[in-house]
Amino acid sequence: MSSFAETPATALADILARIDAARKAALRPAPFTKLVAVSKTFEAERIRPVLQAGQRCFGESRVQETIRKWSPLRDEFPDVELHLVGALQTNKAREAVELFDAIHSLDRPKLAHALRSACDCVGRCPDLFVQVNTGEEPQKAGVVPDEAAAFIALCRDQLKLPVKGLMCIPPADEAPAPHFALLAKLARAHEIPHLSMGMSADFEMAIRFGATHVRVGTAIFGTRH
Repeated sequence: MSSFAETPATALADILARIDAARKAALRPAPFTKLVAVSKTFEAERIRPVLQAGQRCFGESRVQETIRKWSPLRDEFPDVELHLVGALQTNKAREAVELFDAIHSLDRPKLAHALRSACDCVGRCPDLFVQVNTGEEPQKAGVVPDEAAAFIALCRDQLKLPVKGLMCIPPADEAPAPHFALLAKLARAHEIPHLSMGMSADFEMAIRFGATHVRVGTAIFGTRH
């Protein structure tokens, strides 16, 4: 894990090398594995070196923080791709649709309907990932596995939303591998191509199970304060 003594650009190069090595070691890697550099809570001076090193996909968790921070950065780097990796309130759906290229936290019918309305109003829709609560933790967002099929059908078939992936955050006190395997199984069953799974501590394991998107923050930017 990086610290503030290590530059973000150096940490980025290390993470990219580890992603490449994990893909080469995997028996069945995904067609690609995109690094989502999770820059939430970090300010522009910490993010700019990572942009200058060539990284273009970033993860944020709050709409207002993203608008404040990324409006000037996008003027400098117009090809940036922003992914929402945190919970989304329904009253922020339209702003999120306007701002983000992908949303990884589609987790309930009310939000699905709000996103459908927002996409219709804005005239575009970001790629959507259904968040699955693989550990069935009551304090955590996400649809439980037994209800995933019905929720995916609502989003994709009834509301015609562009569900491109599934996302999970394994329980902190459990081995992540079974949760990654479960998410991959659900994706195969529903012919969903993308898997957003794996963070700083376990992204290499996630790649072994077919992750197409790994969400790495502290290992690049340092410890959050």
